[in-house]
Amino acid sequence: MEDVKALRIGPHELAAPVVLAPMAGVTNPPFRRLCREQGAGLYVCEMITARALVERHPGTAEMIAFDEDESPRSMQLYGVDPVTIGRAVERIVAEDLADHVDLNFGCPVPKVTRRGGGAALPYKRRLFESIVRTAVQAAGPLPLTVKMRIGIDDDHVTFLDAGRIAAAEGAAAVALHARTAAQRYSGQADWSRIAELRDAVPAEVPVLGNGDIFAADDALAMVEKTGCDGVVVGRGCLGRPWLFGELEAAFAGRERPTPPTLGEVAGIMRRHVELLIAHHGERKGVRDSRKHMSWYLHGFAVGSEVRRELGMIDGLERLDELLARLEHDQPFPPDADGPRGRQGSPGHVTLPEGWLDDPEDATVPAGADVMHSGG
Repeated sequence: MEDVKALRIGPHELAAPVVLAPMAGVTNPPFRRLCREQGAGLYVCEMITARALVERHPGTAEMIAFDEDESPRSMQLYGVDPVTIGRAVERIVAEDLADHVDLNFGCPVPKVTRRGGGAALPYKRRLFESIVRTAVQAAGPLPLTVKMRIGIDDDHVTFLDAGRIAAAEGAAAVALHARTAAQRYSGQADWSRIAELRDAVPAEVPVLGNGDIFAADDALAMVEKTGCDGVVVGRGCLGRPWLFGELEAAFAGRERPTPPTLGEVAGIMRRHVELLIAHHGERKGVRDSRKHMSWYLHGFAVGSEVRRELGMIDGLERLDELLARLEHDQPFPPDADGPRGRQGSPGHVTLPEGWLDDPEDATVPAGADVMHSGG
């Protein structure tokens, strides 16, 4: 395929057309730093609840932290009330909290959809339109983008209307996770829908594709098959921050870096834990690191006892003992690509009562605003 041009989001030109998807409990400053060190792209923080940002919830302050050299600083907001979303974006602009804002209309989690948020919201076209319009106006020169799914389920497809509305209201880009909310993270992403979205919105509005990118070749294939302008990577980089180096090289037409040996992975694991401790403090940082261990070791021949003990580490000393027991010369396994993290199974999407009655209803659902950030 031809070299893909650099991706522009508002005033920000990215050397590689790659975006890190927000993931709760994962895309904090330490993980984003590891990814940024590997390759170019746009690295988005964990999802932030608009109300929590407006009301200055203490836990949110840590989640909106960025490294001093992190640029552009990218923040994703979740909300269902145009007024609250607008006030949150106004605070971001007034206090210079970020350089780019993304709106989450893709989350399939029941605690979000039952309030009409996430992937449920674009069904209410007028409410969706009001939120995007208010946010874009509040953002001013700050680029604002929209992330969404195909729809609620196969019978309630929303992405084409949502994409057209977002573009008309001034969104700097639109991203599509090519699954419905009912699919959650199961099954296969339908990339043909990304191609439909690319055809449906003006050419000057970038369309980003998301879903089933687990290797650089997957990203190249998505762009070639759909015509999208860039890719959004989520679960594929869990335990694999070096994927961004492979993606940058692939899009530039350069030879890809050699995948790390198990010993090199061990070094990245230790650095990740050090960064988490520096960010969270030792106790929370070590605890937060445990979930990453199995992702880093995915596909490697490592005994079950060592895997289990790595998932229970209590500090750097114990981590070093266990990493020393690994076979450091073991090459990266050729079959390590593929799904990682949560997959689950498809299921019914929980919605507010009467949500599907009138797609033109712009009423904000009662009790929809929540304080919880992170997805």
